[in-house]
Order: sequence, then structure tokens, then C-alpha cells
Amino acid sequence: RFQAFVYFASVFQAMSCGIHYLASVFMAVTPNFVCGIPGNVSSVLLYNSSESSLEDIWTLWTSTENYVVVQLENGEIWELNQCSRSKREMNLDLAYEYKGNKSIFSCSDGFLYDDTKWKSTVVTQWDLVCDREWLAKLIQPTFMLGVLIGAVIFGDIADRLGRQRVIWFTSAGQFVFGIAVAFTFDYYSFVIVRFLLAMVSSGYLVVAFVYVTEFVGIKARTWASMHVHAFFAMGIMIVALVGFLVRTWWVYQICLSIATLPFVLCCWMLPETPFWLLSEERYEDAQKVINIMARWNKVSAPCKVSELRSVQQDDLDGGSMGDNDTSSTKKHNILDLFCNWHIARRTITVWLIWFTGSLGYYVFSLSSVSLGGNEYLNLFLIGAVELPCYIIACIGMDKLGRRNTLIPFLILSALICVLIMFIPQDFNILIILANMAGKFSIGVAFGLIYLYTAELYPTIVRSLAVGSGSMMCRVGSVVAPFCVYLRSVWIFMPLLLVGIMALLSGILTIMLPETLGKPLTNTLVEATEMGRSKKSCSGKTPPAHSGAALEKIEMFGQDTVSTEK
Repeated sequence: RFQAFVYFASVFQAMSCGIHYLASVFMAVTPNFVCGIPGNVSSVLLYNSSESSLEDIWTLWTSTENYVVVQLENGEIWELNQCSRSKREMNLDLAYEYKGNKSIFSCSDGFLYDDTKWKSTVVTQWDLVCDREWLAKLIQPTFMLGVLIGAVIFGDIADRLGRQRVIWFTSAGQFVFGIAVAFTFDYYSFVIVRFLLAMVSSGYLVVAFVYVTEFVGIKARTWASMHVHAFFAMGIMIVALVGFLVRTWWVYQICLSIATLPFVLCCWMLPETPFWLLSEERYEDAQKVINIMARWNKVSAPCKVSELRSVQQDDLDGGSMGDNDTSSTKKHNILDLFCNWHIARRTITVWLIWFTGSLGYYVFSLSSVSLGGNEYLNLFLIGAVELPCYIIACIGMDKLGRRNTLIPFLILSALICVLIMFIPQDFNILIILANMAGKFSIGVAFGLIYLYTAELYPTIVRSLAVGSGSMMCRVGSVVAPFCVYLRSVWIFMPLLLVGIMALLSGILTIMLPETLGKPLTNTLVEATEMGRSKKSCSGKTPPAHSGAALEKIEMFGQDTVSTEK
């Protein structure tokens, strides 16, 4: 019961992460537009169709190469293009074709936008078109840069100050910055506030994975961790629904941010994890959390921290105590992920999988935009298609193991990339199905790596490991659009690159240890031994004295889950 409360409270907020990650899909859309006009219009002409107002011509607009001919009340005739306008020197009969002299002017009177779908977007709000178009294209990359930085910063802070404080701060930050985005007064303040929103959203998502992983017992850990992704996907589906119902960008942003409010009001009730408290030697606080868990789960004989401390003391008495006082208080950083060859090789492989998963996911996603149809329904289905993906991943991880599920799906995605290259271009349905299969297979690997990373590293650097992996994931999402641009070099170049990376990642994954059914480790020594190596981290970490203690916590969490069943 206790784990269920903590889990669903935590993953509810993951929906907000999915919402903010995808909010710009509709918020920063660029509608059809033409140059503004310097007077009142009396008639409008597009091709051979004549209308009385510019609002009536958008249904006839088919290409950015189109131009609109307008006649003003003073008799002047203008040709309106998207980024310029020209005045006809000879005011003859109103006709679409004209071969006389023209005077070309800039769009000093602003732009006219098609508001049939969206009443207002950030593009129409600040005229992010033509020579300012590059500013609109920077909206999502700057957000992803904030995601990248936030993943590392908050992952490190969570290891130093605890998971609880970071969850409090980042969840409140999502609500505050989410609402603030709607009230920004210009483009630059909009980008800055969204950058901060990206940092706290990414920080929450990274720490939430670690938080639920450390609270849930071994039997339920796979499904619990993987379905954090499912709630993220539900956030994407909410974006599609709100985008369909609300067509003004700042109202749309407020509606999306309100989803954060319920969690902000109750997140202060979430406790710190016993794993982190034990790693910081805060035994009394850890015992309090364990006692609360016991009362919620109706366990009559919870584990005693005093017994765990006696186990640790025995280990300390039997081992070297010279360096213990200094090493136990050592603050860990990203260099600890490379403390010896075995951990360094593990880190490089894990980072490569994170990068490949993100790169492949976005390359396949960008390839699927040619499906056409209703864009709101398409986005909804893009979120919905992830749900069965995670179910398959959970079943595979529980039955086959983390590594044995990750390897075949990485290699399968590489094979699908090769298969697509041999499908004739006029077989559209088959190409779409193959792209969906590729996205599905890379999605399984992408979802699995969160939990696998958390299990591969000890408590003292677990949040840092997941955070740095998420950083590599964001690097992949930034590189993905540039990878798609390589289609101009060769149409299959993006698929070739994804296939090579997926195949390489699949091969290197063979060298990773299996973590299915094993208790979480607490020190780098224990994590190294999980890789069947006895070499320690050059004496820079505490001896593996807390493994037995943490295993008892694991058994306690497992017993409470079994009781609930």
C-alpha cells in the first residue's frame, strides 16, 4: 500500500514532463501567412478566385510559392508574398498575372496569418517568420538544451542533497515556470522561462525514476519503473487533446500547466528513500521511514536499522578502517563513473545506448510525419503507440532479463533500418509499417535503459548515472534533426546511421552484467563485483559494508509487495 501511494503520486507528475516536452508542437506552429497590406482592401484575387476579404482565401492556399493580389480602396493593386510585397505601377484591371513594372517593398506593416486552425501561436504573436524564422526554429532546441543541463545538474544534486528535496523543488518549478511561460512579454523572455521549465522538468523525470526504483521491491521494480514512461506518453496524449480543444497558445499553456497543480499540493508528503538515508548514515531517519512503511503495509516485524548497523559494524571491524572516515564523506562526481576499467566500460556502453535510443526514436518519428491526416489524432496515436511498447519491454525484462531483452531489440531495429532500404519507394503502406516497427523496437530499448542504468550503478552515484545517461539521450535528440537533413545527401543516410549505432550498441551490451532479481548495490565496489570483477576503485570508495543491509531493505520491500498481492 505504501509503495503504491508513493509510486502513483510520483508518476502522476511524469505526465507533466511529457506535456511540457511536446507542448511546442502546437504552441510554436507556423500557419499560412502573407505580407501585411498598407490600406483597406476592396477585393482579393488568388489564381482565378475572387474574394472580398483575405480571411476567405486561406482555403485556396496550397503552396508557399503562392501570392495574393489585392486591390485597395484607393485603387492601388498589390501582390502579397510571404516575405515581401510589390506594388504594380500600372493600375489596370484586376488580374492575377501581370508582366509590367513593380516596386518591391518589405513587410513593414507586419503579416496576415491564417487563423482557421490556431487563433494565436508564439509565431504569430511575435512575427517569427521570414528573416526571424530562425528564432522559431530555436524554440525546441533551446528547450532540449535545458533538458540536457537539468538532467545532469539535478541528478547530481539528488545524490548530494537527497531525492525528496529535488522532487519538491522541480515539481513546484514545473508549475511556476509553466504558468510563467504564458505571461512572458517577448520572445526572449519566453525562451528563457521555457529553458528553466525544461531544466526542472528533466530534473524531475530523472530523479523520479531513481526515487520509485529505490522504493519498489525487486518483484515489482520492472513494471513500476517502465510504466513511468507510460505516464509520460499519456502526457503526450493530453497535449493532443488540449491542442484540439484550445487554439490560443497562452491559454493552451495554462491548461497544460494546471495538470501539475495536484501533485504540487501533496508532494511535501513524500518521504526520503531509505537507500539514500542509509548511504548518508542517517540511520534514525531511515528507521522512521521504514516504520511508516510497516504501518501502511501492516507488517508486524519490520526490519531494524540497528541490526543493519551491526552488520555494517562487523564488516568495518573485519576490514581496513584507516580511510573510512574520509572516504565515507566523499562527495561523488561524474568521474566516479570512470573509477576503473570495468565501470568505465559499462558507462561508455550505457551512454551509447542512451544516445542511440534517442537518435533512433526521433529519426523514426520524423519519418512518420508524412502519414498525413489529422495532426491532433496523429500526435495522440504517437503517444498511444508507446503503451504496448512498454508492456512488451516489461514482459521481456521479467522473463528474459534486462540485457537479454535489450540486445535483440537493438539488433532488430538495426535490421529494420536495413530492410527499409530495400523496400520500393512506391510501397507506401509497407514503408510506414516498417518505420513503425523500427520505432517500436527502438522504443523498447529506449524505455528499458532507464531502469537498467539505475540497477547497474550503486546508490551513491545512481542519480548521477541516470542523469548523465539522460544527458546523452538529449544529445541524441539534438543530433537527430541534423541526421534527417542528410537525406539530401542520400535518402537512406539517416537510417544507415541509426542502424550502425543500434548494431554497435547491441554488440557492446553483451558485456554488461544482468541485473534481474539482484538487490541494488550501494558502493562502487559492489557495483564492480556485480560485473564479476574483484578490482576496487583504487581505495577511493568505502568498502562494501552495506550490501547485506540494503539487501534486507530489498527483501522488506519485496515482502510488502507480496503481501499486497
